[in-house]
Amino acid sequence: MTLTILVLILFYIFMPVVILFLCYKYPFINKLGPVILAYIFGLILGNSGILPSMGSYLNDYLITNPKAGISDIELMLGQKLLTDNDLLAFRIYKLKDTLTSITILLAIPMMLFSANIRDWGRLAGKTFVSMIIGLFSVVTMIVLGFFIFRESGINDLWKLSGLLVGVYTGGTPNLASLKLMLDVDAETYILTHTYDLIVGVFYLSFLLTIGKKIFIRYLPAFPASLIENKIIETDQKESFWIPLHAKYFKPLLKAFGVTFVILLSAGGLAILVPESLLMVVVILTITTLAILASLIPAINQIRFSFESGMYLILIFSLVVASMADVRNFAGLTPGLLGYISLAVFGSLGLHFLLSKLFKVDAHTTMITSVAFICSPPFVPVIAGALGNKQIVVSGISVGIIGYALGNYLGFLVANLLKMI
Repeated sequence: MTLTILVLILFYIFMPVVILFLCYKYPFINKLGPVILAYIFGLILGNSGILPSMGSYLNDYLITNPKAGISDIELMLGQKLLTDNDLLAFRIYKLKDTLTSITILLAIPMMLFSANIRDWGRLAGKTFVSMIIGLFSVVTMIVLGFFIFRESGINDLWKLSGLLVGVYTGGTPNLASLKLMLDVDAETYILTHTYDLIVGVFYLSFLLTIGKKIFIRYLPAFPASLIENKIIETDQKESFWIPLHAKYFKPLLKAFGVTFVILLSAGGLAILVPESLLMVVVILTITTLAILASLIPAINQIRFSFESGMYLILIFSLVVASMADVRNFAGLTPGLLGYISLAVFGSLGLHFLLSKLFKVDAHTTMITSVAFICSPPFVPVIAGALGNKQIVVSGISVGIIGYALGNYLGFLVANLLKMI
């Protein structure tokens, strides 16, 4: 292992600590969010010229020979077809590819262990109705967008549709999983996530200002008797290093142990399927086994398992962002931006209309939409703006269900659209 590879591994593993500390220490940075910071640092690394880039010959070779190994590259080096710089670039490329696979496969179980599956069937009636409406709205608008933007020049639009279903029913973990399941290239993935963030800012801003007034005016009111006057406390004051305390760290090691058992089980099952289905079977098996494991109280109650999974997502985000060359983004963006905007605001509009039809209250509609479009971490933001602590649990529950369903729905919709 060269010094460059070692330093790069250490950077990917420990940079999220720096990112999280910055978010913990400085509120204005925390508003930006750790995932966005991870992408920014990754893009800077990947486009700064610090890392060697593969020459055109090696790049073309890998396109036609994606399974090439280090021995193939060393043979070409011996034949003077490549340089030492190309060899190092290839090693870095393989490192990134390995890290993206490992981190997301470890993250999925860790993020699902804390899910309260038993409570999913006991969601309040209107919350359950709003959840179904939200899922229907997201999938409907993304399928509609597929036909609207079919001739816009977007490559592999069916894959993009699957990504959008995953991220807008679940979140970034589903987007990352579906990238692997659908074999989406790094540039498309980064651009999709970038526009998702941009559109998401406008979506959240709209909902917190004009949208809130519209929803409250035209939809039924949330029962006033259920709203507590106590201000929601969303600012955690615990020590930044508390997850490393023995009280919490030892149980986390057990959670990782269970995760490795799940991965081994999924790997064993994957041996029985064709190579083309390997990643799909692995991810869906891991998701299913993690959901089942969450039914075990000793696993479900391990604190910081979700946060540990998100740490792995930050590593994944750093790596994937560093794989993207922003120079390849030019000319691909208008149709994609339009598609994502339609998916977000179109699903919000349809959700609003159906909530009016089914008499779902404004607070429940808003919290459900945010849980899907922006993911559970944003639920307290909306709940705080509405002054309603009671909707936090239901909103987060809906978001976690979205995490669990996102991989299935995204993969299913993508492959159905592929056949059209």
